Amino acid sequence: MMDALYSGITGLNGFQTALNTESNNIANVNTIAFKSDNISFADQMYQSAIGKGVSVSTINKDFIQGNLKVTNGSYDMAIEGKGFFMVKGNTEEVQYTRAGNFHMAEDGTLKLPNGYQVQGIPAQSTAILSSDANSVFTNLYSKFLGSQIVKTQNGDIVETINSKATDYSTSAKDDADSLKGNNYKTRESKINDIEALSTAYKNELTVYSTYPTDGVAATQQVSTIPFDMSKLNNSLDSLEITIGGNTYKQQFETSALQTLQNFADTISKGTGLEASVDSTGNMTVTSLIPGSEVIVSDANIINGATSVYPPPSINTTAAATGSGRAKVESIELALKSAIEKADGKYLKLSTVVDASDLATKTTSELQMKLDTLKISESPFGTAEFDNGVMYLKQGDNRFAVGKIVTAVFSNELGLEPQGGNLYSATVASGNMIFATTENKLLSKTLELSNSELSEGLVNLMVFQRAFEANSKSVTTSDEFLKTALALKK
Repeated sequence: MMDALYSGITGLNGFQTALNTESNNIANVNTIAFKSDNISFADQMYQSAIGKGVSVSTINKDFIQGNLKVTNGSYDMAIEGKGFFMVKGNTEEVQYTRAGNFHMAEDGTLKLPNGYQVQGIPAQSTAILSSDANSVFTNLYSKFLGSQIVKTQNGDIVETINSKATDYSTSAKDDADSLKGNNYKTRESKINDIEALSTAYKNELTVYSTYPTDGVAATQQVSTIPFDMSKLNNSLDSLEITIGGNTYKQQFETSALQTLQNFADTISKGTGLEASVDSTGNMTVTSLIPGSEVIVSDANIINGATSVYPPPSINTTAAATGSGRAKVESIELALKSAIEKADGKYLKLSTVVDASDLATKTTSELQMKLDTLKISESPFGTAEFDNGVMYLKQGDNRFAVGKIVTAVFSNELGLEPQGGNLYSATVASGNMIFATTENKLLSKTLELSNSELSEGLVNLMVFQRAFEANSKSVTTSDEFLKTALALKK
């Protein structure tokens, strides 16, 4: 009888624990990324083939993925697959969570609602090309020149290249008269050159982002044409040449040298062209866009209506086409030079997020204010995420500022729940391992609780009936004891 009494009590204790566990599951049916608890029982020791009741064997988390819900929240994120976000509180201990309801805190870092900072790989500034000592996009840099995302090593390394300039259309002016005949440029031709180089730069940057290689540098095409100055004598004489399908003409003015200088200035008005002439009549025509071929033909000195024979020879050093990053940088330098000739300033910033070989990396907080990152004078940008890579979009420019990394464990059941959707690593869970192919991070999405309300309610009823049954065995044992004690009277 005493054994039955004690067995019933173990049942009451066990199912009370089960009721508590299942009630907790139901209470968290709407908790973001909550993982429900599964309870299992084991029978206790036996004596003379008679069991001594029941005990709670294990209470384990069920880490099956919950349903995913698109929220359109800018900073919301969900893990599709295995793994945990890494976060830090006020201590150096890293804790882990499946909840991705992040927000940007006042200090610009990415945090959970409880203030824990999300850990990841911050971006590094690796390349700056500037017309002066400035290395931050200020309000003066109002001209967008290019922005591109370049991914290498299967996407583990992400680089964003962003280029801007000051308002060269306002600062540009005609060159000084002292430069006439020597690559002289008007205000309009300077602006046209910049626009042509900017288009070439954007196009080549797009090609490079699709096929990122080191490549080889591109060069400019240079043509030399020796004009016989003795054939230019009076107002009936003229010069002409065809470049890139356009025919340039110049009537005789004052002297042969003056005529050639004016001719060079006329050619220099052509988009993407520069021309100069020396005192002996040798003219040099340069194509300003590296890697671009321009056909130079039909150079003539015309006396009246008759072309001088033989015509001036044309000697052309062909442009090297170039490829990859080296070609982009060749065009970029030409673009920078053209902007500076228009009294403008050029600035290129490159940021790199290197998530390759994560085992060698140190994670830290992720900053999302562009002024704190020393990228832009304006702190704010629109947040965008691509499988954990964080971008901030400001106007037409997009900057990579970091990557959220996740962790996996050899035995995730060994993690210790801490409340607040947080878990701590233990000896049973094993050491953290950086996730690589185990998951995908989805932006503007949250993982819901995997607690099933209908299943929980059924379990509550089962546990309630089991509790009632065990209570009956206790009362029955008590009645037996009363009867036994009554036999003494």
